[in-house]
Amino acid sequence: MATLIIGGIGTLIGGPLGGAVGALLGRQIDGAIAGSPKLEGPRLKELAVSTSSYGQPIARHYGRVRAPGTIIWATDLVESSETQGGGKGRPKTTEYSYSVSFAVAVSSRPIDGIGRIWADGNLLRGAAGDMKSGGTLRVYKGHADQDCDPLLVAALGAECPAHRGCAYAVFEDLQLADFGNRIPALSFEVLAGSGSSLVEALLEDISETASAAPMPALEGFVHDGGSVAQVLSLIDRFNPLAPKLSDAGVAVLPTIRADETIPTLPAAARWSDGDFGREDGVAQARRSAGGAALSALRYYDAARDYQPGLQRSESASPTGRREQVEFPGVLSAENARGLLRDAAARESIAQETLSWRVAELDPTLQPGSLVRTPGVPGEWRIASWEWREAGIELQLVRSLDLPSESLPSDPGSGWHPRDLPPQPSHLRVFEVPWDGIGSPDRVRAFAAVGAPSGPWSGAALYAQQGTALEPVGEAPQRRAISGKLAQALPPGSPFRLDPGASALVQLDNTEARLASATPEAIARGTNRLLVGSEIIQFARVEPLGDGLWRVSGLLRGRGATENHADLGQPAETPITLLDERLFPLEENALVKADTGSCAAIGLADAAPVFADLENAGSSRRPPFPCHGWLRFADGALSCGWTRRARGGWTWLDDAEVPLIEQQESYEVGIGPVDAPHRIYTSKQPGFALDATVTMDLQNRFGGAAVWVRQQGSFSKSAALRLGTLPPLS
Repeated sequence: MATLIIGGIGTLIGGPLGGAVGALLGRQIDGAIAGSPKLEGPRLKELAVSTSSYGQPIARHYGRVRAPGTIIWATDLVESSETQGGGKGRPKTTEYSYSVSFAVAVSSRPIDGIGRIWADGNLLRGAAGDMKSGGTLRVYKGHADQDCDPLLVAALGAECPAHRGCAYAVFEDLQLADFGNRIPALSFEVLAGSGSSLVEALLEDISETASAAPMPALEGFVHDGGSVAQVLSLIDRFNPLAPKLSDAGVAVLPTIRADETIPTLPAAARWSDGDFGREDGVAQARRSAGGAALSALRYYDAARDYQPGLQRSESASPTGRREQVEFPGVLSAENARGLLRDAAARESIAQETLSWRVAELDPTLQPGSLVRTPGVPGEWRIASWEWREAGIELQLVRSLDLPSESLPSDPGSGWHPRDLPPQPSHLRVFEVPWDGIGSPDRVRAFAAVGAPSGPWSGAALYAQQGTALEPVGEAPQRRAISGKLAQALPPGSPFRLDPGASALVQLDNTEARLASATPEAIARGTNRLLVGSEIIQFARVEPLGDGLWRVSGLLRGRGATENHADLGQPAETPITLLDERLFPLEENALVKADTGSCAAIGLADAAPVFADLENAGSSRRPPFPCHGWLRFADGALSCGWTRRARGGWTWLDDAEVPLIEQQESYEVGIGPVDAPHRIYTSKQPGFALDATVTMDLQNRFGGAAVWVRQQGSFSKSAALRLGTLPPLS
């Protein structure tokens, strides 16, 4: 007389694979007879990130999962420097940047590829395969014929392994400015076949002839601990399996299949045997439910970027104890809740057992087979059997046929970094009038470099020299606030702040923000906006949505740009906020740009983005004089004006405007500014002609304009019209 546990039968029939399959099906019986030993099987972990610890196992991945990876090779940090400044008394500044190259093992079995990559919680690589930071990525899928990586070969030489059978990623020259100049904590979206085919993939790792039915609810699975038998045992708990042994191999199928009928056992055989307990061959009982009830399931939630999720059931145990199971699989919240509900129901009803005697056993019935019994309603699963002299005693457990359906469930809210493609760079290059800070002899030129909303990692700046591009610096990732006028800006007075005046501006970056300012802040230079060639200041802002803003309370024609305020600005005129986000261009950079053009190249720029220098010479051009007048007395002409100086953005009460130029000099002209009939020079803010000369000019050029402009150290100002030379009557 011998009793065989299903695991033993599996070993006798199918070798080690059969033992593993049989063990999972006999789990309930083995646990009842031999106890439940403490085994370290597959476990779910909190969201992990890449490490480089020796001896750490590299998980095997199935389906679509998120994995931390293990760093298997890395270089030291590579330092790069960029020096700027140093011209005309300006100190030199050196900026340092760092990059690193390294390799990360992500799976100890072949994969199909890598999707998204997270770095410090943000996306380093998007779903479209776009890198959000500078650097090159190469993915090796772990096939048996993969080649060595050329970067690793250059570093390791002939000893470089190809890591066949191990999927890994190589980052070359990854820019670390976004990560505090260190290797970021990485995690990878690994794509490795279909998660629903997990059981078949597990069996294929052991036997080429194994096959299995799919688990439709499963999207992915992480196997980083425990044997295949332990993994199958865990799966069997939520997706019951039954092995089918044949000459073709082993198949692991669902316990209930729509294409098969459930056989009915023959009537119970009667014989006298005191061990069985009943002579009629039938013994029905309910096992003591002294354990904990299955009440919670932890899993990886696909809707929350693979972060752990938790579903609970209302299962109760007579002892009041509850069991939470960790399942390192990727599920939706609905499917996880449905699997938990079904598993709890099955384990509850499986407490009911049935002993059944038969004279002989149908050879098609195998461990885990479902059967019906005459006279006892319901479906039963064969758990074990025992050979006797007169026949076979079967141990059956109650089985429950549950419909395969999900339950409504909410995965909960989670933070998802936006997966936007890298944005192309925008570039505007211009000079602005000197603001009184620093040397008045310096060229005040800037590059406004930015991008629309989305990832942008700065850009390299170049000066166009003939057909070549000469590097002039690296624009930082802080984007300049630029855009255009959404509607025309009419002419306005440059003499005082107009609270009712407003402009409608459309920003390139819809996430950029403008801020209001007090009159005191405006007097100190806040909220300066370059509109075409005119500089305005604004006091109030009103967001209108999608990057559209209304700025009001305007002070026009700032920095000696009054002549442009008198003309107004058409719609689509470019605008740029003059603040610390601008990249200053040194004079030598402008000298390199012999064509007057600069270029920017960013991560997403397929070709250089060019921009011509606007307002060339404005930083060293003196402002035109103001408060001009023209008089005629006794036939003589006299005129005068008030001097203005570069850098004089504010009026100084009870103070003389300083002379910024090397000497004070003015041109007084009669006729067109571009082709004057007469031109005179004055060393003071006034000029006069006697009656004889005036009468001659009236006779020859009567009706012509009289104007004045200041001669600066580097250029001449715009002309101020003083009046008209009356014709001689």
